[in-house]
Amino acid sequence: MRIYDRLYNLRRRYFGTWAVEDPRPIHNEAPYTFFLPTAEEIMALRPGDLVKLTIKGSPAGLEYDAERMWVILDSLGPEEWQGRLDNAPCDMPQLQPGDRICFQPHNIIDLQYEGERDVVETPPIRQYWERCLVDSCVVDDGIPIYFIYREEPELEQDGDRYPDSGWRIRGDYRDISDEELNTRKMEYIAIGKVLNADDSWLHLIDEPVGCAYIRDFSTGTYHIID
Repeated sequence: MRIYDRLYNLRRRYFGTWAVEDPRPIHNEAPYTFFLPTAEEIMALRPGDLVKLTIKGSPAGLEYDAERMWVILDSLGPEEWQGRLDNAPCDMPQLQPGDRICFQPHNIIDLQYEGERDVVETPPIRQYWERCLVDSCVVDDGIPIYFIYREEPELEQDGDRYPDSGWRIRGDYRDISDEELNTRKMEYIAIGKVLNADDSWLHLIDEPVGCAYIRDFSTGTYHIID
């Protein structure tokens, strides 16, 4: 490691600070790809269990702004919960394993129970990691979805973790030329990322191959195309 990097890390270790991040805004922006434990799961926690938190250092790390790390839960107080860091941070010398971490229950992004636990069963959350082909402008620029259709999946590659769903999704193209439409960039991404941007078609997600729908913006409904 260069001398500059050593000095920088020493400064961060002794003069830097850190804070536990609130994950709820991220969940609100990306509810189909960023999931949080339920209130029932969190309330079943006991000392000795593990909870995962997002911790942000200041100044920011050389590689990471924040890290997701496990904490051993020690106490569940009425004002705050406390635990000990169970990870060695990759890029946050402000913290070391065993350091005391104070947080709120809503800061928890994941958890692991030590031993069996009675937890109120909640319906499993459906996840949408299957891939689809979508106009980039839908995800990147907030252009609303206009036309969707489902064809035989053909984009899946050997070794892909998630399959091609066959869904093909086009952003609103009523006010652009055919040339502009044909030059639009498309992405092969998780359906959940598209739903984060526009979930108006969620009720159609299980329609079969061969279906096609167009959106009526005056009513917000989708009409089948024969």
